[in-house]
Amino acid sequence: MAHLGEFDHQGTHRLIPTAYATESVLESLSLPANIISDLTELDAATNERKVAERGGNAAISPGELLYGVPEAHIVNAAFTHPGPHGGRFNDARRGAWYAGVDLETSIDEVAFHKRRFLKESRISERISFDYADFLADFSVQFHMLDDAEREQCLQPDPVPQCYGPSQALANSLLYSGSSGVVYPSVRRSGGTCIACFRPALVFHPRRAKLYSIAVAAEDDKVESSELIR
Repeated sequence: MAHLGEFDHQGTHRLIPTAYATESVLESLSLPANIISDLTELDAATNERKVAERGGNAAISPGELLYGVPEAHIVNAAFTHPGPHGGRFNDARRGAWYAGVDLETSIDEVAFHKRRFLKESRISERISFDYADFLADFSVQFHMLDDAEREQCLQPDPVPQCYGPSQALANSLLYSGSSGVVYPSVRRSGGTCIACFRPALVFHPRRAKLYSIAVAAEDDKVESSELIR
């Protein structure tokens, strides 16, 4: 059974598409003030993060989310935009803060999903995607998987079906008070990932560098480079 262990690490890496790394895309639009106001009101009514911050998400209360601190919207978005199938250690109701202990692990994790996207879209050429690297510090007790749980929960495919056992375990841990899970990266041998279940434990989230990650559907090679802007 998953057991508690100390996880103390400064500067874990979470890569977020640059398109989502700002407060709102509305900030960059050159439109009249009244149009921006109307669009902002519409965004507030439909944006999952803003709905949750007003108490509209039964899976996560406003009291769990962050307010008035740098990058609060980035942290909150991780927990309120879980995706239609969830992730390895979260279901479609509530998200989690995923991060790699090192940058290379985060790059390989992101590259896998982009490669899968290209394959499903039948795009054969190599495509570059831009990401912002968000660092965060942790000094907390997370759950560590035992051998049987690693076997069940860390299957590489098929996605999302292979997430079933790990989502079931995560829900059991979450609702028993767990802070999160530390686990070996599925996409990078020797890498370590975390899935943090509690927004308040994402300490000192901050922006680091920008990276371009280039992948192709049928090629395992990942090309990454720092963007200078």
